[in-house]
Amino acid sequence: MSGTVTVYYVLCVVLAGLVLLGISMMSKVKTALWGNLLSCACMAAAIVLTVIHYDLSGSWKLLLVGLAPAAVAGAILAKKVKMIEMPQTVAMLNGFGGAASALVAAVTLTDGKAVGAFEAATAGIALIIGTVTLLGSILAAGKLAKWFNQRPVILKGHKAWVLLTGIASVLCILPLVLCRENNGKMILFTLLCAILAGAFGWLFVLRVGGADMPITISLLNSLSGVAGGIAGMAIGEPLLVAVGGIVGASGLILTEVMCRAMNRKLSAILTGATTVAAAPKAAEQPAAEEHEEPAEVAAPVEEAAPVADKAAEEQKVFEAFKAAKNVIIVPGYGMALSQAQYAVRELKDALEAHGATVRFAIHPVAGRMPGHMNVLLCEVDIPYEDLFQMEDINEDFAAADVTLVIGANDVMNPAANTAEGTPIYGMPVLNVGDCKNVIICNFDLHPGYAGVPNPMYERTEGVALLIGDAKESLAKLKEML
Repeated sequence: MSGTVTVYYVLCVVLAGLVLLGISMMSKVKTALWGNLLSCACMAAAIVLTVIHYDLSGSWKLLLVGLAPAAVAGAILAKKVKMIEMPQTVAMLNGFGGAASALVAAVTLTDGKAVGAFEAATAGIALIIGTVTLLGSILAAGKLAKWFNQRPVILKGHKAWVLLTGIASVLCILPLVLCRENNGKMILFTLLCAILAGAFGWLFVLRVGGADMPITISLLNSLSGVAGGIAGMAIGEPLLVAVGGIVGASGLILTEVMCRAMNRKLSAILTGATTVAAAPKAAEQPAAEEHEEPAEVAAPVEEAAPVADKAAEEQKVFEAFKAAKNVIIVPGYGMALSQAQYAVRELKDALEAHGATVRFAIHPVAGRMPGHMNVLLCEVDIPYEDLFQMEDINEDFAAADVTLVIGANDVMNPAANTAEGTPIYGMPVLNVGDCKNVIICNFDLHPGYAGVPNPMYERTEGVALLIGDAKESLAKLKEML
């Protein structure tokens, strides 16, 4: 091994170690920004190191054509993307990572150069995983952005099609290994392998919805790293192997942590065992049918009392809110949709000025991606010490004076314990119902992302509903103090 190669390998180890350090720093709020910047700097250094090691400086014009538009697009994306659009953006970035690995694998297989059996096999695996990641991430991003149906979609014979495309794409690796001397056949089987893998990725994510979507995004993130690592094996690039392995492992660890928190098995998600064919529709609920009664028909006198009682009960909740000393806030996707995190910070400050202790209960899949609520709340400088994971705060709801729910539905829906056959059945939820006074700020009373009606909306005691835009509802609560 020459001295130059030795130096290259040493630098690869250093950069991989620094990337790992950056990921570790990102797990702590105070160092997350610096961890992200460190990892970005390492990736930039990796590009420079690759150009120097492989003596690609003579192709600087071609490199500039490839890198400059990508850098500009990345800068524009970082500037323009809103926090509410971050989940689908993360999903698409996962897809881009998979696409890059798939392209590396495809070029390795089809450029006409002789490749060994190991290189052909690993390139085939990278092509499959990269294409699965690309198509799966496109669909996941489309579901989150509402380009496609957000609910689970089950086709006729869905499991059979998933199994068929998955097995067929893997079987394509064999002819890729056996036909290495025939470039025409290599191109044909590479294309066939990519099509089958893409179909598998699409069919896999098509049946995902509800609480399983954040877990799926985390899994796709892991697959993008795995694809990169295996592509590195195919081309003999140790830095790509190392960094891909780090991303794949960290994503898989996060996926497993979320599965445990959600009482899900990863194998069940992969096989579609947690998916239901259809969710209840809001139009099928009795509340929707009541609106069909003619407007001129007056309600019986004896039915007016519950309405008055409900108003009086809500007033009691608001009075308890004014005097509250122990408040728990449950943020959800509706807070992100309304961009109400700034109003949440103002209300928190107002409550604390009146002597209240304010804590936030964060459900593992609140929002549309892992850590979605943490990112939004930290954006407005809410101390990380005030954010509590579900297992750390769930027993405290019973002792809280008031629980304030902001745009959350599924994560505090008690139907998860009783509604068998629905997407949220068996999912651990926040014990909001244990609190004696609950204020719910939601845009409407429709079921949440999983499509399961929430019985908390029908509770006659200790619940006050503020329907409409979350920012306006929070402003009203602030005025009460």
